[in-house]
Amino acid sequence: MSEKSEQQRLSVFKTYKLYVGGKFPRSESGRVYEVTDSKGKWLANVPRSSRKDARDAVVAARKAFGGWSGATAYNRGQILYRIAEMLEGRKDQFTREVADAEGLSKAKAAAVVDAAIDRWVWYAGWTDKIAQVVGGANPVAGPYFNLSSPEPTGVVTVLAPQDSSFLGLVSVVAPAIATGNTVIVIASEKSPLPALSLGEVLATSDLPGGVVNILSGATAEIATPLAAHQDVNAIDLAGADDVLAKDLEIAAADNLKRVLRPQPVDYTETPGIDRLTAFLETKTVWHPTGSLGAGGSSY
Repeated sequence: MSEKSEQQRLSVFKTYKLYVGGKFPRSESGRVYEVTDSKGKWLANVPRSSRKDARDAVVAARKAFGGWSGATAYNRGQILYRIAEMLEGRKDQFTREVADAEGLSKAKAAAVVDAAIDRWVWYAGWTDKIAQVVGGANPVAGPYFNLSSPEPTGVVTVLAPQDSSFLGLVSVVAPAIATGNTVIVIASEKSPLPALSLGEVLATSDLPGGVVNILSGATAEIATPLAAHQDVNAIDLAGADDVLAKDLEIAAADNLKRVLRPQPVDYTETPGIDRLTAFLETKTVWHPTGSLGAGGSSY
């Protein structure tokens, strides 16, 4: 290729899309909004999701729930680790997007991306261990086995943190799906690009379509119908301010959704298991022990 033709080449700008049901649709409304960096420089136009997009995401999440919750915990851990592997190969892209989104130096953004990758690995290791921590055999007065085991709550809406566009995002999404839930993620309104790019990683990481669905746009506009949706079982308000959080709590009460209220979190710290257990239900099973021999001894 000649030097002249190289100079005439036009750059190929990236088109950011939603991630719903394993596919990459534009918003059904056709709307977009501008995303800028910390200095006001234009970065991209991204889809402004509508109520219809939110409903489509719920349908996709519900459809995926049976297969994902029924998968072995070991298999879920393998897939979460695969996500970390795929992110490792795209560190440069995410470092650039995080630096633009959060106004960080390249070195600090790279550290954030490394921490996010490590967080996927951390939660991957918990998938087949959390049941031993929160479940167990219960002592009862009678000849019965009484066993408690955790089960996923169901479809969870997650409002991603507004200021931690990637590490915070991973920190609220990974624990929800590690325990078998499926999620609808509302990306940071002002910094959605790392979240939308994460959808591209998830699509190539063996994660079944619909387990994670990512929407961008006005947080309040998308979250309000999801909080009231009868087929959403829980909502994480990490990215809501106090006023919006109160409104969403009221809407969520209609079908007794489990609500995780916003709280100050340092996402750079090693997470505990609170977010793993936040969207788990406990199933308790009784079973007679039976008896052995005429002496009445039991096992």
